[in-house]
Amino acid sequence: MLLPFGGLGMNSTMDDMNLIQAQRHLVRDLGEEIDLEIGPGDDDPSFANTPLIGGPTHEPSAEEHDDTKQMGIVSQLPNDDQDISKLQPVKRKKKVVKRWREEWADTFKWAYVDVKDGTARIFCSVCKEYGRKHRRNPYGNEGSRNMQMSALDEHNNSLLHKEALRLQMASKDKIVVDKPIYVKALMSKTAGSIIEAALKRDPHEVEFIQSVQEVVHALERVIAKNSHYANIMERLLEPERMIVFRVSWVDDRGETHVNRGFRVQFNQALGPCRGGIRFHPTMNLSIAKFLGFEQTLKNALSPYKLGGAAGGSDFDPKGRSDNEIMRFCQSFMNEIYRYLGPDKDLPSEEMGVGIREMGYLFGQYRRLAGQFQGSFTGPRIFWSGSSLRTEATAYGLVFFAQLILAEMNKELKGLRCVVSGSGKIAMHVLEKLVAFGGIPITVSDSKGYLVDEDGFDYMKISFLRELKAQQRSLRDYSKTYARSKYYDEAKPWNEKCEVAFPCGSQNEIDQADATNLVNSGCRILIEGSNMPCTPEAVDTFRKNSVLIAPAMAAGAGGVVAGEIELNHECNVMHWSPEDFESKLQEAMKQTYQRALKAADDFGYQKDNPEALVHGAVISAFLAIAQAMTDQGCV
Repeated sequence: MLLPFGGLGMNSTMDDMNLIQAQRHLVRDLGEEIDLEIGPGDDDPSFANTPLIGGPTHEPSAEEHDDTKQMGIVSQLPNDDQDISKLQPVKRKKKVVKRWREEWADTFKWAYVDVKDGTARIFCSVCKEYGRKHRRNPYGNEGSRNMQMSALDEHNNSLLHKEALRLQMASKDKIVVDKPIYVKALMSKTAGSIIEAALKRDPHEVEFIQSVQEVVHALERVIAKNSHYANIMERLLEPERMIVFRVSWVDDRGETHVNRGFRVQFNQALGPCRGGIRFHPTMNLSIAKFLGFEQTLKNALSPYKLGGAAGGSDFDPKGRSDNEIMRFCQSFMNEIYRYLGPDKDLPSEEMGVGIREMGYLFGQYRRLAGQFQGSFTGPRIFWSGSSLRTEATAYGLVFFAQLILAEMNKELKGLRCVVSGSGKIAMHVLEKLVAFGGIPITVSDSKGYLVDEDGFDYMKISFLRELKAQQRSLRDYSKTYARSKYYDEAKPWNEKCEVAFPCGSQNEIDQADATNLVNSGCRILIEGSNMPCTPEAVDTFRKNSVLIAPAMAAGAGGVVAGEIELNHECNVMHWSPEDFESKLQEAMKQTYQRALKAADDFGYQKDNPEALVHGAVISAFLAIAQAMTDQGCV
């Protein structure tokens, strides 16, 4: 038998388990230090090609197989020859590296192995660096007894890693990965020319181009019927105003940071703008334009005639103190307040912006404007109207699902529902699904998803809210409820379900996820987030007759609530939850009927899986186009 490594005084019966203790620490009986930063050798030719974390697999060549066979022959040599082979320190080191690296790869996701200058090194996934600078003791050795804590703790406590994290948070040089733009095949040359012009003007704005393609695809029959709409569409695709500005703020340590702010006022033909503010590290102009475009159509489809806008910043509120967030919000408002107002543009909540952020933003706006206009939509009754603002979008999604199921002579009661996300919208979707007898079984976050086979109830939902309020992981839920399980680095779309509610972010469902949903029995998808499906995923759903309720129709509840808040009557009276839900249900029913009627007018039957998507876009566009035509070329 060929030992993993050998040496003087070592018993031949020692096996691999002695290499790694319960704490996954690497030790040696001899007390020697083992340098893990070594290169491949003749005794282990497959080491350099062993799969890295997330890397492609490698099949050894014929020559490597021959070398491996030669290694097996060594174990059959006489004892004297074996002792000589055991004395070779190079073999010991490479064997330990390989075994330790495999344990590391299975346990920690923050490290990877790569070859630099012909030598295999262990790199930090954050800093992209390697070597002694990553050790707690810069003069120690990664395999020695200096490793008294777990490898993860040692790495996180290293000065280089801390500095890399700080620089990563402070750096404004975002790494942009060029993503191929998926171009749909269009029947109409006119529609194709609109897409071509958008690609030529904004070739790097992937999210915006994707949104434009979906809309133009739905409007093909409209444009073919009246070529005048092609000119309207070209004007609509260029926002009325795009504001990009610097946001400087000071953290609790007195250090200055600079972020970039955005506000895109897309179209005001129907009325003053309404739209969310998003604080997220990935925020850029392309996402701001895509959100503003979607919001314009959503507002036009709602019973209230409004313009659309969107904005935000690449600021990340996670891990920041209340004072830091307040200072950032005040600095953000210092630049944007002059473009806001009840007759101009009213911001609302979006990803990363909740009660706290909206309060800080409104407070600074009130101070700068010099008057209390109550012009922001938010959940605080003392500076806005309705107290059910946060529930409105989520409740509207469930009401919309009820309307679809009613057309099929079905109901939500007893149906398994998969929900993604764990924010305000997702939690309220769970709540309303339980009220209607549905069985919501999943929630998710950026690190994985949680599934409860028994379904969530009000007590479990309350516990989930506690976990989120305490900034604990969803993984802790499974410690209390044995029938639940948390899956790391996974999505919930392979769970068996009849209805899916994606409430995370854009493009969270790709083609593989769509295939999983189809195979899991999903027949209805209610979009809770804007553009949650990639174009390939949408094609998969259409081919398999999965009905999609677009966010611009299903998510209109937030628009309805915002207008109720700003209604003068609402400011002087209290709405009961029953009255509010009744008004919301009526508004969602009107939106649903408008989408179906527009689809029917252009030849999309009610049982067509594309009917709601196309009908919603057509109805919204025709309303905007009529207003733009009446107002002339402005």
